[in-house]
Amino acid sequence: MKDFFIRDGNLKEWIRIFLVIAGVGCAIVGISIGITSIGGCFFLFVGFFLAAVGGYAAQAHMLKIKPFDNEYENARKSYEEEKQE
Repeated sequence: MKDFFIRDGNLKEWIRIFLVIAGVGCAIVGISIGITSIGGCFFLFVGFFLAAVGGYAAQAHMLKIKPFDNEYENARKSYEEEKQE
């Protein structure tokens, strides 16, 4: 399942685009419902969160940063093997 969403340590392009578009859509729905209502605030905050995750993943892709990589697990395993000796 991880290969479906993540490639080379980052979210795939279609997921990044979906998150940004869904986030902007939720924010627009939240504003149209009304910021003073609980439902409007919920949609607004969820929209900002989704758009932020998609935007940060897109920036990480441009900078060739791998936020969803598992290199730390390999390093952790190598330290555990050295302690056992």
